[in-house]
Amino acid sequence: MSLFANRPRLIHVSLALFALAVVSRAAKVQLLDAERWRSRARDQQVTASPLPAPRGAIRDASGEVLVESREMVHLRVAPREVKNPSPLGQLLVRAGVGAEWVARATDSTNQWVEIPGLFLPTDVAMISATRGVHAEPVLNRVAPPTDGLRRIIGRTADGGVAVDGVELALDALLKGEAGHEALLRDSKGRLFASPAVDGAAARAGHGVTLTINAGLQDIAERSLNDAVAKQGAAGGDIVILDVPTGEIRALASRRSDPRSTAATALTEPYEPGSTLKPFLAAWLLDHHRARVDEVMNTYGGKWIYNGRLIEDDHKAASFTLADVIRFSSNIGIVQFAQRLSPREQYELLRDAGFGAPTGTTYPSESPGRLASPSQWSKQTPASLAMGYEILVTPLQLAAAYAAIANGGELLQPALVREIRRPDGTQVYTHQRRVVRRLMTPDAARTMRGLLKGVLDGGTAAGASLATFEVAGKTGTTKVARNRHYVKGEYTASFVGMFPADAPQIVILVKLDSPRKSIYGGKAAAPVSKIVLEAAIAARDAALDRRALANTPQRMAAAPPPDEPVRDAAESAPVVMESAGSVPYEVSLEQPARASRVVAGARSVPSVHGLSRREAARVLHRAGFRVQFVVGDGDTQWPAAGTVAPSGSRVAVVVAR
Repeated sequence: MSLFANRPRLIHVSLALFALAVVSRAAKVQLLDAERWRSRARDQQVTASPLPAPRGAIRDASGEVLVESREMVHLRVAPREVKNPSPLGQLLVRAGVGAEWVARATDSTNQWVEIPGLFLPTDVAMISATRGVHAEPVLNRVAPPTDGLRRIIGRTADGGVAVDGVELALDALLKGEAGHEALLRDSKGRLFASPAVDGAAARAGHGVTLTINAGLQDIAERSLNDAVAKQGAAGGDIVILDVPTGEIRALASRRSDPRSTAATALTEPYEPGSTLKPFLAAWLLDHHRARVDEVMNTYGGKWIYNGRLIEDDHKAASFTLADVIRFSSNIGIVQFAQRLSPREQYELLRDAGFGAPTGTTYPSESPGRLASPSQWSKQTPASLAMGYEILVTPLQLAAAYAAIANGGELLQPALVREIRRPDGTQVYTHQRRVVRRLMTPDAARTMRGLLKGVLDGGTAAGASLATFEVAGKTGTTKVARNRHYVKGEYTASFVGMFPADAPQIVILVKLDSPRKSIYGGKAAAPVSKIVLEAAIAARDAALDRRALANTPQRMAAAPPPDEPVRDAAESAPVVMESAGSVPYEVSLEQPARASRVVAGARSVPSVHGLSRREAARVLHRAGFRVQFVVGDGDTQWPAAGTVAPSGSRVAVVVAR
C-alpha cells in the first residue's frame, strides 16, 4: 500500500525534475549559448554576397578618364535547376557564348557550369533573371588605351590586385573597401534579399589625376614608334617635362622585348654621354673658372690623356667653351674638367640629381649610379666629363635640364597632380617643390644661349624649328653589356628646351641601338622636332599658347645674291683658324638652306679692314651671327648699314 500511495508523489517529482531540466536547458540555450545558436542559424539561413569596391578612376591632367573600373557579370549555371533549357540556350548564343558552353549549360547531367568570360550586365540581364542562372557581379579594370599609358599606370590582376605602375604605388588609395549584401536562403536553397538583415556597402577608391597630358602623350608615343621603326632601333624613350612646375606631361617608352612592361624612362638608366657636358660648363661659369669665349687647344681632334686616346668628331685646332658645347668637343670638356677637384665634380653631378631616385610616384624607379670619388680610377674624371662611368634615367636627365630652363632650380618631378575621395573632397594636390638651386640664374641664362648654338649650325641642326628657337644638346654613347662596350651598339639622345628663351617644356628623346644613324643629332634630334611641331599644331598639348604668341618668332633671311650662306651638317668638315684664335665655321660643300633668325631689325656694322677676331666681336656685339666664307675680295653681306633682323647671319668673305 505504501508503494502505491507514494506513486503519485514519484510521478510529480519526476515531472518536476523533467520540467526543471527543460527549463535549465532552455535557459542555457537562450541565455548562455544564445550567440552561438544565432550564428549557426545565420549561417544556415543568411548568406553574404560579396560586393567588390570599385577602384578609383585615373585621369589625365585635363580630366580625361584613362582607366576606370566597369561592373561586369560572371555567369554560373546549375542546369538541373533550369526549367526551360531551350530559351536559355538561345539567350546564351545571343550573348556570344560559344556553342560548347551553351551545350554544357543546358545539359541536365551537369551539376554546375561556369561560363568563361565577363559580360556587361545589360547584355545578360534576361539570362541573369532565368531560374538556375547565378550571376555574380565583378568589377573589371579597363586597360589604358596605349602601351605607353599601360607602362605608366600599370596593371591589375584578377580580383583587382595591383601588379605594377601607379596602380601598385597608390593601391591603398585606389582599391577602396569591399562590402557585402545579406541574402536569405529558403529550405530549397533559393536566395532572397533580406528585409531585416543589413549588409555593408562597398566604398569606392580614391580618384587620381595624373600630370600626363593625353594629347601630348599620344604625340610622343606615335613619334617614338615611328622613330624606332625607321631607325631599326631596339627601343627608346621620350620624356616631356613642364618647366615651371616639374610635372611630367608625357612619358613614352618602347622596347622590342615583349617582357618589358615598365616605364623604362624611370627604370632603365644609361650613360648619357655629351648631354652631361652643359652641367660641367655651367658650374665652371658659376664659379668663375672659365669664360664663354675662353679658347682651349683641341689638338686637331686627337689627344692623349693619361694614356687614353680622346677624339672629337668635329676636328679643330682650338675651341672656345661655347664651341665645346656647340660641337660637343670631348677634348675641350675634359681639359676644362681638370679645373675641378674630384669632390667638386662628384658634388656637381650629385646636386644635379644623379645617383638618387627623383621620388616620383612609381614603385620601381631606378636611382641610376654615381660612384663616390673613393671608387674612381685615374680615368674617371675624364669619363664623367664626357658622360661615361655614370648611369642616369631619362627622367633624371630631363629634370636636370629643366633647372637650366627655369633659371637654375632643380625641381622634383611629379606624376600625380591630385587625389580626391569618392565624394570629390581633395586630399592631395601637387605643389611645386624645389629640391635645391643647381646654378645661378645668370649661368642658366648663359647655358640656354650656348645650347641654342647647338641647333644653329651645331650638332643638333635637325631639331631646329621654322618659327621658334629651340635650345638643346645631343649625345651619342656606346652601349655597355656585362661591363664591356658592344661593338656597333650606340645610344642616341637629345634633350631640348622649347622655346629657347622662355622654355615651357623640356623634351628628351633617346633611341637604343639605332641602325640607320648612331648620332644623337641625326637619330634623336629630328624626333623632338616632330613632337614639337605636332604639339604646336595640336589643340590641347599642354602648351601656353598666349605665351607662345608673345614669343619672337624666327623668319627666313634672304641669301646673298652671289654666294648663299650655308649651314654645316653635323658631320660636315670645318676649317678653323690657327691655334690661339677664335674658330669660326666655314662650309661651302653642304646643300644650301636659308638661315633662320629671330625677328627684330637693326643696322649691320661695317667690318671692312678688320681681322677675323675683331670682325666677329663687332658683329656679335651688334646682335648678329657671323660666318666667314673663303673667297676673293673683302666684302660682307648684308652690306654695312643694311637694316637686318637681329640674330641674322652676316657672311664675311675672307681671302683664300
